[in-house]
Amino acid sequence: MRAVQIDRFGSLDVLGLVSASPPEPKDGEVLVRTVATSLNPVDVKTREGVFGETTPLPATLGWDLAGIVVEGARSGLRTGDRVIAMSHQLADGRGTWADLVAVPARAVAPAPAAASLMEAATLPLAGLTALQSLDWLGLSAGQRLLVTGAGGAVGGNALQIARARGIEVDALVSRDEQVAPALEHGAGTATADRRELRSRAYDAVFDTFGAFTTEAVADGGRYLSVATQAGPIPDLSSRGVETVVNQVREDGAGLRELARLVDDGSLRPRVHAVFGLGEIRAAHERLQGGGLNGKIVVVF
Repeated sequence: MRAVQIDRFGSLDVLGLVSASPPEPKDGEVLVRTVATSLNPVDVKTREGVFGETTPLPATLGWDLAGIVVEGARSGLRTGDRVIAMSHQLADGRGTWADLVAVPARAVAPAPAAASLMEAATLPLAGLTALQSLDWLGLSAGQRLLVTGAGGAVGGNALQIARARGIEVDALVSRDEQVAPALEHGAGTATADRRELRSRAYDAVFDTFGAFTTEAVADGGRYLSVATQAGPIPDLSSRGVETVVNQVREDGAGLRELARLVDDGSLRPRVHAVFGLGEIRAAHERLQGGGLNGKIVVVF
C-alpha cells in the first residue's frame, strides 16, 4: 500500500510516498481504507523535527482520517460503512496518510451523512480540539465566550459549536478579511484589533494561538489555550480564573457529536483546497503559505 513517510526531519523534500506493508488490525481495531485526510500544523512541526526524539523514524504522518471500513471487528461498524477517525500520531506513531489504517474502535465514528468524505476529513483533529475545549470551559446558553484565532480551523469550528449550544460568542481574528467569515460562522462581533476587546467581559476565553488576551476574561471565569508552543498561561488565580493548556485526545463519541452537528446544519466543514496524494509536498507548501479559508485536504 501507499503511505507518506519521513525517514529524517527537514523541509518538504523529506516527504516520501513509499510502498509500505498493510497493517494487521489488533483486537478492538477497525481497518479503514482511506479516502481523504487533511493537513494540520502539527504535521508540519513533526516533519521539521520540532518534537525530536518523540517521533521514531521512519514515521507515517497524519492525524485525520475519512474512509470506508474494510474490517469492523466487534465495533458495530460494518464493511463498507463511511467513517471518520482521529489518530494521535505523536502518541502512538499511527499515521493516517496511508491507503489502509488500523484504528482503535473507540476512536472511530460514522461519517456525517450530509458531507462528502472529502469534507468530513477536515473534522477530526480540529473539530475534536474545539469540542473538547468547549466541554472543559463548560459554558451554558447565554454566557459569553471569546474565541481568539477564530479564522483558523479550530477557531472556526469552535464558533459554530458554541453558537449551536446557545453561547454568545465573539471573535478575534488575525487579519481583516477573516472578519466576515467569522460573523458568518456565528460570531456576534469580530475584530482583528485586540485593542477593541472589552476588558473582563467574557465568562471564558478560548485561545487557539497564544494570544494571551487575559484581560478579556471576567473574574471567576475560565481561560483555555490549545497553543502548547506558546507556553503556560499567565497565573490568573488572584482573579479566581481557572486556566488550562488543553491537548486533544482520541474520542469516537466526540466525533459522533461533530457528525450530528454537521447533519443538522449547525457545523459546516470548510475546505480551502484539495490535492492528490502524489501532491503531498505541494499540499504542505500551500498550508505553510497561510491565508487559508478552510482546511487543506488530500484525497487518495
